[in-house]
Amino acid sequence: MQQRNINDLTTGPILKSLMKLAGPMFAGAMLQNFQSLINLFWVGKLGSDAVAALAMSGTILMLLFPIVMGAATGTVAMVSRFAGAGQLDEASDTAGQSLLVALLIGVATGVIGWFFAGDLCRLLGADETVTRLARDYLDISFIGCFTVFVLFIGNSALQGVGNTMLPMFAMLLANVINIVLDPVLIYGLLGFPRLEVRGAAWATVISQAIAASLVVGYLLRGVSGLHVRASQWRLQPTLVWTLMRIGIPSSGQMLSRGLMALILMRIVALCGTAAIAGYGIGLRFHMIILMPAFVLGNAAATMVGQNLGAGRPDRSRSAAWLATGMDVAIMAISAAVIIVFAPPFVRLFDDNPEVVSVGANYLRTVSPFYIFVALAIVLGRALDGAGQTMATMIFTVISLWGLQVPLAFFLSRIIHPATQGIWWAIGIAIMVHALLVTGWFLTGRWKTHPIGVLRLPV
Repeated sequence: MQQRNINDLTTGPILKSLMKLAGPMFAGAMLQNFQSLINLFWVGKLGSDAVAALAMSGTILMLLFPIVMGAATGTVAMVSRFAGAGQLDEASDTAGQSLLVALLIGVATGVIGWFFAGDLCRLLGADETVTRLARDYLDISFIGCFTVFVLFIGNSALQGVGNTMLPMFAMLLANVINIVLDPVLIYGLLGFPRLEVRGAAWATVISQAIAASLVVGYLLRGVSGLHVRASQWRLQPTLVWTLMRIGIPSSGQMLSRGLMALILMRIVALCGTAAIAGYGIGLRFHMIILMPAFVLGNAAATMVGQNLGAGRPDRSRSAAWLATGMDVAIMAISAAVIIVFAPPFVRLFDDNPEVVSVGANYLRTVSPFYIFVALAIVLGRALDGAGQTMATMIFTVISLWGLQVPLAFFLSRIIHPATQGIWWAIGIAIMVHALLVTGWFLTGRWKTHPIGVLRLPV
């Protein structure tokens, strides 16, 4: 029996539906990034070793992202498809199983990470002081990492049903709590012990735990359009397998990107310290530019899933193209601004003339290709929303490992300066990736892609 979804995205103006999703998601993404800056601000007052420990810890904790991202992709794809089909009981079942999987994987990952945190720090080249401080931070972060998994997956379930306001509110609450707890726990204010780096970790874990509890509370009470009852937390192997089948390729895609970034950084490092600094600064700007692409891509994934579930593939296609067109415009404006102001932007972080030259060349070479990023990310997320995660993983591996890495090696040896060859390799790989994703999207095969146990509307 079909049920009414209070956040239905299968009727009405497509632009309005996209903005309803994307606005709160953008605010939530900004809040999530702000949370890491809060920790860095307060820890920075403890000295350089503490800052290095936090940076090292952040690099290691990023290894968790591919795992949780895969689970989130499967959750959005299935919940949105069920919600669009009016099968809210099945959507709630999926949300319950996703939360159970998040909890189990989070606990297992935390135990493994706790045992190997120190070894990972030393593997990355940290000295004993930084390793000790990073271990202090990571021990607590890994013990509490299940809170991150539950929060992220709970937010993904809400996104799948079209509710992005509650996740935004949860992230806002987490930030407020983190802002209050950081100085109190780091410096031992109000009668609390001085925990220094460990205090920053506890502040983050506690704030995320409270936000995760709030999101789970929403789902348990059914105020979000989903009603995850206690019975839906019991393991359902068929449903879990479907989630994993959709999510694992997405995890593989993110892991592939992470490993490629390490290899590319190694290639850049062969060009000297100035090249590393210029590249690092350029990446900071491009990560900011990419935020709207990921937000619009996530909105497109939800729209595609719900409308496929409702038997409206043409509306799914229109939503994906509209989101892509919006991001193309954003990317074009951003690229123009960066090309004009590249040198002063780099000087904001480092005024070394060599670093400014390398960083500006990176920004000016790669930025025009970010118009293609809109196609690759937004249409790629739309395909993920249809459950076609294997296709997007294959396209990512081909463009990064089959093209970008070998091309960076080759062009850095025949183009002067060598960094310019690397920048061109990045741009060419971005363009090819976009063409592969766009070509597959145009075939329309994703419109009839089945998702496991979903009963399609008749």
